[in-house]
Amino acid sequence: MKDRRKEMAQQLLSRYYREGENFIMNIVTGDESWVACYDPQLKEQSKEYRHRTSPRHKKIRTEQACKKVMLTVFWDCEGVVHREFLPKGCMINSERYINTLRTLKIRLQRVRSHHPVFLLQHDNARPHTRARTIEVLSSLGFTVLPHPPYSPDLAPSDYYLFRHLKKHIKGIRYASDDKLRTAVSSWLRLQPVDFFETGIRKLISRWIRCIALNGDYVEV
Repeated sequence: MKDRRKEMAQQLLSRYYREGENFIMNIVTGDESWVACYDPQLKEQSKEYRHRTSPRHKKIRTEQACKKVMLTVFWDCEGVVHREFLPKGCMINSERYINTLRTLKIRLQRVRSHHPVFLLQHDNARPHTRARTIEVLSSLGFTVLPHPPYSPDLAPSDYYLFRHLKKHIKGIRYASDDKLRTAVSSWLRLQPVDFFETGIRKLISRWIRCIALNGDYVEV
């Protein structure tokens, strides 16, 4: 596994050295993550002092209903290109991911028409690597960058975007799924362009660090 991580990092870094800024600016990265309606800042916040004679606390229905939502987001150096939330009762399979990719391509053609190519960076989750998904990716004109399995340290959404998002909402209780979705969408919309560019550019230093560590995990 370490050898494969190092090899892929070398491939990507070599391509960056050959192509320069165009390579970084054409990367579109995306991933999915659960976002919780309430993630306590400290363990103590998830506890409640109650005397043994105290009445049992009753939660309102919206609190019971709101637990977490699945966010899918694609972004590049210029900002968010597409984001969506998984409807309740659904799951991300190959067909759903293909529909997302088709929507993404339409969005890219609208808001990134100045880009000659789109280099897709996503992980090796099963919906991303099924034969049908790979076929559609090719038909849509995406070039998929190599990504080693089990490597969130080399995936910008994992080491950067989701980390900052979850830090922002940590300790806040959202009473409903809709309020959480609104808060997440607002946060994504309000981030400046340099926030996203910084996240993508961190790939370069992480590739270098991965190679120096002979493929070992890159710490924050």
